[in-house]
This record gives sequence, C-alpha cells and structure tokens, in this order.
Amino acid sequence: MEFLFEYGLFLAKAVTIVIAIMAIVGIIVSAAAGQGSSGDDEGELQVTHLNEQYKEYKSSLEQIMLDKDAWKAQCKEEKKSEKEKAKAEKAALKKAEKNKDKDSEEAENKRKPRLFVLDFDGDIRASDVESLRIEITAILMSADKDMDDKVLIRLESGGGMVHSYGLASSQLRRIRDAGLDLTATVDKVAASGGYMMACVANRIVAAPFAIIGSIGVLAQLPNFNKLLKKHNIDYEQLSAGEFKRTLTMFGENTDKGREKFVEELEETHHLFKAFVSEHRPDLDIDKVATGEHWYGQQAQDLQLVDKLATSDDYILENIDSHDIYGINYTKKKTMMEKLGMNVQVGLDNLFWRWLKHDRDSRLL
Repeated sequence: MEFLFEYGLFLAKAVTIVIAIMAIVGIIVSAAAGQGSSGDDEGELQVTHLNEQYKEYKSSLEQIMLDKDAWKAQCKEEKKSEKEKAKAEKAALKKAEKNKDKDSEEAENKRKPRLFVLDFDGDIRASDVESLRIEITAILMSADKDMDDKVLIRLESGGGMVHSYGLASSQLRRIRDAGLDLTATVDKVAASGGYMMACVANRIVAAPFAIIGSIGVLAQLPNFNKLLKKHNIDYEQLSAGEFKRTLTMFGENTDKGREKFVEELEETHHLFKAFVSEHRPDLDIDKVATGEHWYGQQAQDLQLVDKLATSDDYILENIDSHDIYGINYTKKKTMMEKLGMNVQVGLDNLFWRWLKHDRDSRLL
C-alpha cells in the first residue's frame, strides 16, 4: 500500500509538471505565432507531376543497367520523341490562335484525364483536415468529371476524435458530391475514424496486411477521487445542466453518470454504423461493427475493402492513361512553432488518452 501511495504521488507530480510545461510552451508558441503571423504568407499549394517523377525513377535505373552505347541510343530516341511532341504542340497552338474557340475546345477534349493524389496521415485530432480542405477545394475548382478526372487519397490513420474525423469524412464527401470518382488506398492502417474516411470512397484498395475496421467507440479516464479523500483534499465541480459533466477525473462518479456516458457512447456508435452502412450498403454491419479489426485479406472477404493492392500498384495502373498530380498544401512554420509542435506531439502520444475526460474525448 505504501508503494502504491508513493507511486500515485509521483504520478500526480509528474502530471502536474507536464501540464505546467505544456502551458508554458503553449504561451511561448502562441506569442511567437502572434508576432510572426501575417495573412500574406499562410501556406502554399505544392503540385507534383508524378508521371515525370516516375519517369525519372525509371531513367535512373536504366542508366545503371544499360551499357553506355545502349543508354546513349535510348536518350537520343527520347529526345527525338520529345522534340516531335513539342513541334506538334507548337503547331496545335498556332492553329488554335487562328480559330481560338473551336480549337481550344478540341485541344481540351484531347487531353488525358487527370488523377489527383492526396495524402492523409491521421493523428488523434485529424490535424491534416485543414490541409485536406484546401487541397480538395483546389481540385474541385480544376477537375472535370466529364473528362473522367478522378481522385486518389492515400490514407493512413488509426482513428481519433469523433468530430475531427467526422469533418475529415465530410471533406471527402465533397469529392463524391461533385461527381468525381474517389479511390482510397490503405497501405498500413485505416481503423475506426480512419475507416470512417475510407468508406466514403467509391472503392477501397488495401495492402494484404493493412489493418482495417475497428468500427467502434472508445472512452477511458482515470479517477483520483479516493486518493484525494485519503489526503483530505476537497474537489468541487460546478455545472448547470444535469448531464453537463457525466464522468470526472477528480470528483466522485455516480452510477447515473456512468449510465448516461455509456448511453452517449452507444449513440455515437449507432451514428458511426449508420454512416458506414450508407456508403457501403452491402456490408453486414452488425457483423463488422463490433470494434474488431482485420487484415486486408480478411477485410476483403467481409467486403470492408474492394481490392488487395498497394497505393503504388494503383498509381502504376493509371500512369499511362492519366496525367497524375500529387497535391499537397503546406504551411510554413517558424522555429518556435516547430519546437512547440514537436513537444505537443510527444506529449499527445504519452498523455492524451489518459488526461482527456470530457465528452469530446470519445474516440473512433
């Protein structure tokens, strides 16, 4: 008992120190961000022509494998081909100038369909959702469903906060609502909130050992009330509304509060199941919505995914038929912001699930 008491006291001190450090870092970062921020330089949209990037990969490998004469001959042939292509484009441009409206429309109709590639690496808060929102907006302003343009999202996430992943899923829904074809590829994991996002797509492509599913809801928190009582420490919590706070870390929890909290979890789970069923109506939702996860092959058998392949396989399947563009919105960060972000990520991984205790801490 003495050991448990000492350990609990040490843990309480450690938590207090961590909270103090988080507060100090937060103040410093906020001050630095406030001084250095300007509406003129919020971030930039980076576009990568993946066809050219993959072509460079191929060229680098062939340069090593081919002998000197064969390599020179191949380079000469490629240059000739590129020269002829440039000449044809120049001729088409001249022709378009003579009859601008007609030829511009013809040139547009002759272009390859485009495949826009997005990346989403999800943490507990789905922090990438802000970048995702801007990337999708840019795509919707450029893509043409009549030209068979489509979107690929390379998705990796083990899930997190309900409202954050709900918003991320709604952003992907904008692509579907615009009439564009959407594919989600999962190389490692799309579980819980990650699967909520994936199921919005027209199809889900997963690697054979990717983790899929976990259609459930989780909430957990410690309670220090007995420890406080033992040391004659009073804890007061004031609220208006019977269920403003159902469970607490420091107060005495009641059976009524627990029942209400479980009821809210069940409601969230019901909404989650309904969302998945809406987008994948062929699923046996009661069979797969148990909170379990499966590997890719098992997930395909359960119709949680449509095909077994990697994201690279999908891109190579489309590389000859589509112009492929990687879209990535990035914000420039000051040194203080980078420091604060690194500290925050480390603390999140260690303490977030344990410290958060309000109703927004429910996890998908």
